[in-house]
Amino acid sequence: MPSRLSLPRQIVGLLVWLVIVGVAAALGSIASVQAPEFYLELTRPDWAPPGWLFGPVWTALYLMMAIAAWLVWRERGAHHARGALTLFLAQLALNALWSWLYFAWRQGLWSFVDILALLALILATTLVFWRVRPLAGALLLPYLAWVSFAAVLNFTTWRLNPALLG
Repeated sequence: MPSRLSLPRQIVGLLVWLVIVGVAAALGSIASVQAPEFYLELTRPDWAPPGWLFGPVWTALYLMMAIAAWLVWRERGAHHARGALTLFLAQLALNALWSWLYFAWRQGLWSFVDILALLALILATTLVFWRVRPLAGALLLPYLAWVSFAAVLNFTTWRLNPALLG
């Protein structure tokens, strides 16, 4: 199918996926407005990254996620990749929800439950994307690794800060 798509349609498709991922990122960032201050209030393990690192990492991850979804869409089209793209959108929704649970609502347990479900969906999405286009699956591997690390950090900070993360 990619050879049948015109270059303008491929570009529009890429822009659409960038916007979809950007909207999810923006929804999460709304909840994270106070994140830098809140992060400094938390008792963190020695291995926790500095707060300034999260923005650049997430920017790169969101870009790779959008490109991965675009590659799957370009390879199979929306109709034939419906399952894979639905998984992608589901994990994207859980991704945005996590920021609200952790930073806005300060729900340590529920943010941890969310991130575990998110990890399962990222893994499923990665495997399905890999079958459609290996590069698309490979582009999600750093995301899977970062969210795995974030899950451990989420659990640890929740346990270290029961008063702040209910």
